[in-house]
Amino acid sequence: MTDTVAEPASAPDVARHAEEVMGTVFSFDVRGGEPAAVREALAEAVAGLHRADAVFSTYREDSDVSRLARGELSVEWCAPEVAEVLELAAEAERVSEGWFSTRYQGSPDPTGIVKGWAAERAARTVGKVEGVHGVSVNGGGDVQLLGAPEPRRAWRVGVADPLRPGGLAAVISAAGTEELAVATSGTAERGAHIMDPRTGRPAVTDLVAVTVVGPRLTWADCWATAAFAMGSRAGLAWLESLPDVEALLITAGDEVRCTDGLAARLG
Repeated sequence: MTDTVAEPASAPDVARHAEEVMGTVFSFDVRGGEPAAVREALAEAVAGLHRADAVFSTYREDSDVSRLARGELSVEWCAPEVAEVLELAAEAERVSEGWFSTRYQGSPDPTGIVKGWAAERAARTVGKVEGVHGVSVNGGGDVQLLGAPEPRRAWRVGVADPLRPGGLAAVISAAGTEELAVATSGTAERGAHIMDPRTGRPAVTDLVAVTVVGPRLTWADCWATAAFAMGSRAGLAWLESLPDVEALLITAGDEVRCTDGLAARLG
């Protein structure tokens, strides 16, 4: 679980919105831009989240993904987002050597990539508004950051300590970058829900949480899931091999392991 750390919304160029969708809450914090244009972009971003839910939800019998799983639709007849997300998922599976997968029991289930992809897309929808200099979108604890909240002030994201409720394991700073994402996978919030693609059962590892930091939330979310399934030793080694990626891994024994470059992102 991660939370954006930001100053109170007192300035006139700050817009905030929270939307319940996809089984969680997406929180927007937008800095700068003409208010009417920002409101319009927020409405577009929120509509995109609800469309993603309608298309990808495995809990809705009428969703494209549910109908695809039942053989009632082919990918070509689904909404175009389905092909896009499945292509991204295939790339994530390739890069992770199969540790990230969207196929369980033979049916496509892109749940593991959709939330991060949707949150990143929502952030970019708002970020394109002229005059907007900072965007934070927090989708159920996974965060996409663009720009900065104020001149000479960076976005900061608190990473919850899975072994100490209410505490922080780290604070990640976006200083010096225009794009930063923070995603956490673990058992603290939802129990043993991360699958081991080799067995089709919940992953059994020495980890309780993996937080991944990178430019894009789509990938950070996938890499956190894959690394958790790998376990601390293999997961850390694999994350070290990825370009522009840093990570924090916490084991059930309260051991903290970090990629070599994470220290530059702390603050």
